[in-house]
Amino acid sequence: MKNLLTRTLSGAVFLALFLAALLWHPAAYAVLFIFAVTVMMTEYLRITVGPHEKAAKAIAIVTGILTFLLTFLCCGYGLDWKWLLVLPVLVSLIFVAVLYAREGEAYRTTPFILTSLLYIALPFALTGIIVFSPEGDFDGRVLLAVMIIIWSSDVGAYLSGMAFGRRHGHKLFPSISPNKTWEGYFGGLVLALAAGWCIGHFALVDFPWYHCLALAVLINVTSTVGDLAESQLKRNFGVKDAGRIMPGHGGLLDRFDGALLAFPVTVLYIVLFRL
Repeated sequence: MKNLLTRTLSGAVFLALFLAALLWHPAAYAVLFIFAVTVMMTEYLRITVGPHEKAAKAIAIVTGILTFLLTFLCCGYGLDWKWLLVLPVLVSLIFVAVLYAREGEAYRTTPFILTSLLYIALPFALTGIIVFSPEGDFDGRVLLAVMIIIWSSDVGAYLSGMAFGRRHGHKLFPSISPNKTWEGYFGGLVLALAAGWCIGHFALVDFPWYHCLALAVLINVTSTVGDLAESQLKRNFGVKDAGRIMPGHGGLLDRFDGALLAFPVTVLYIVLFRL
């Protein structure tokens, strides 16, 4: 009971901050997401690299922050996209820092340090395309809708898994996450579709309802894959939670694992269909 209360309170605080960031002002969105990128990259690098290679990790985190910040300024404030050319220079500095890593460790740690940029910083940076119009007007409703679908999918999977998959359920991916079942997955898909329909029907976003349903399916699939990918990462490194920043939930990486794949797919869909 105490753990449930802790989870509920920390989840409520997180939800309030997220809503304020997306519905209030672009600066609030930028501050929250820069904080999220910093924390999540720190969690990921703590798991994969450990306490060593501090210089390379620090450069990677700074590069991740700048990836988000420059994209934010380009999408919303007219900054010339050529400023993104700063990023490859910073990436090259990571290689310089890795040269001073302990003997035999450089080849092991470098892929993880570089992957942190692709896995975490890039998906968050791409959200700038979602929240800003081509004219630079800020509107966080689409990104909020994406998160609503992800949360609905998670809740549906949990409830359906508990109700139908607990005793005789069909395992979704037992080698990675023994508790996840196909019954839970389809329950998550149903609730994600319901959320997508409500988003379209009540005009939370300006998309036709069928695009909302298509996005719901894509987000459900990609967020599930993202969840499994992070579970495999933690299992391979013998870690239960990515962090402890959210009492009762774990780390931010544990909360945003599904979004890391859902964000790029949503951006791709919106760009392809010119929504």
